[in-house]
Amino acid sequence: MAADEIVMEKLVEELQFQIPFKEQTETGDVTLMLREGDDGRVSMSYARVLGFDRDTTKRDEWWHVHFLFLEMPPVPRTIILQTPHFTGQEIFTMGGRKVFIKALNFQTYYEEMTGFHEPEDDGDGGDKGGGPSPGPSDKKPSGGGKPTFTLVK
Repeated sequence: MAADEIVMEKLVEELQFQIPFKEQTETGDVTLMLREGDDGRVSMSYARVLGFDRDTTKRDEWWHVHFLFLEMPPVPRTIILQTPHFTGQEIFTMGGRKVFIKALNFQTYYEEMTGFHEPEDDGDGGDKGGGPSPGPSDKKPSGGGKPTFTLVK
């Protein structure tokens, strides 16, 4: 593998030590997107996840992931992805160019930078619980909940 072929992999590896990422991606999360350009350079952008819809036309599990790219002006886009693609579990290609997407954990980043810890409240006065997060589902969540995607090993 040539040196220019591993730029994305090295960048992702380094970012794991610099930025607190989330292991799951939920509606409302801000994601970091790395995209390889024609010249091999990697560009970074941010996008907010607006929602997920199951792509029922495909046999395997694919999702219509609705993003709002945080540029000026903000640009809404929908990209069809598998769970490992939008949860940072793998670097994948789109149009022959490498792409990496993973949700940022701003709460952890804020706490690390300031030392201030905000109390967690899930809105119903209950405990957030420590159990496993549900996997992707093609059912709409009841009660206004957010769909959650987690790698289960």
